[in-house]
Amino acid sequence: MPSPRKVEITRQPPLLLANIGQLLTVDSLSSNPGPRRGPDLRELGIIQNGAVLCLGGKIVSVGTTKAALRDPWLKKNRKKVIEIDCASKVVLPGFVDSHTHPVFVSPRLVDFEKRIEGASYEEIAAAGGGIRSSLDGVRKAGKEVLAEKVLAVLRDMAARGTTTVEAKSGYGLTVESEMKSLQAIRAAASRWPGTVISTLLGAHVLPKEFQGRSQKYVEAVCKEMIPQAAQRKLAQFVDVFCDQGAFTAEETEQIFEAAKEHGLSVRAHMGQLSETALRPFLKFDPASFDHMDHVSEDDIAQLAKYDTVATFVPGANYFLGLKEYPQARKLIDAGVPVALATDYNPGTSPTLSMPMAMSLACTHMKMSPAEAIAAATINGAWALRVAHRKGSIVPGKDADLAVFAVDDYREIPYWFGANWCELTVMNGTVVHPR
Repeated sequence: MPSPRKVEITRQPPLLLANIGQLLTVDSLSSNPGPRRGPDLRELGIIQNGAVLCLGGKIVSVGTTKAALRDPWLKKNRKKVIEIDCASKVVLPGFVDSHTHPVFVSPRLVDFEKRIEGASYEEIAAAGGGIRSSLDGVRKAGKEVLAEKVLAVLRDMAARGTTTVEAKSGYGLTVESEMKSLQAIRAAASRWPGTVISTLLGAHVLPKEFQGRSQKYVEAVCKEMIPQAAQRKLAQFVDVFCDQGAFTAEETEQIFEAAKEHGLSVRAHMGQLSETALRPFLKFDPASFDHMDHVSEDDIAQLAKYDTVATFVPGANYFLGLKEYPQARKLIDAGVPVALATDYNPGTSPTLSMPMAMSLACTHMKMSPAEAIAAATINGAWALRVAHRKGSIVPGKDADLAVFAVDDYREIPYWFGANWCELTVMNGTVVHPR
């Protein structure tokens, strides 16, 4: 687990970012509603020598620096405005990391070594490693310990340009520890100026004490975890790992039904290890299907008709040493809306960096840099159903921005493993990484 980064946080009065070399608004000229798909995914709405004015945590004006400095309101109130000279750097919407697992205590180093020695994901899990090996730490840890772990992760993500994070439970797998994990997420979110969307992932894997009694565990998820999470407003989404070695399609439908009954939206880990037919789940209006390494032609055609986002997490493919990555070009060219996320977790994708996920998408999945940025911002916001306020730099949306010390936006995925993020603005609050 990375150590907490020291950051300097300034709660801002009116804020002006000026002299921006490339301002990537990610504003689309298309009249198509919903998430970006096909050619629209390449539209970044770039303004040269741009400026952004923020007030009350919202974006109020976007344009050129020359136009901003002529604005009558700014002329009158300029002494009250905090100005940041971006010195021809690149500014884009803060990244929306729509798939993370931050509630854990320790890294899984034994799994790491076993994988290097040639053990498969399934072999590691069968030997007691994998997801189940993280349960003991979470079950024993206090809520405040877990909250500090999550907060450290959120701060490190912000230092790399991420301003909105989806955070899952899923490493407790008892009613008590899953609620504790969600409470830890909420506690950490209250101390971070960015935005956190919480997800109940009680159906991550079957815990050892329920081996041979999967239906009993599914009942616990449906009748105890979901009602409690909904009643206590601890989660916005319910997630299920639907795959071999995890939960079946029938069990996933049961859990989705319970989520809908209690007013929670749904998403799912799908197609990571094996193919599962997606069509039956579309009736639940899932926000996203994540991983998507294995998906049929028929399901791709179906997804193109819906706003359900296919979220790629190439960090997992990289860390697992897989030769194959999701077929991004096939899905994009078919008109499926796609997003990118880190899948930050201790076992299969221990990365905090959205730029690294973007670099992998470009080099291994043949997404263009423009597509990767749109997938990491506006479509990530669609995957979390917050696109009305996140994911692009347009008036009325939340003031979430990232400043990168590069001359061209394509450098962000180009310099893989590097962090060129100079500062982030989260809901109008400026954070300087130290």
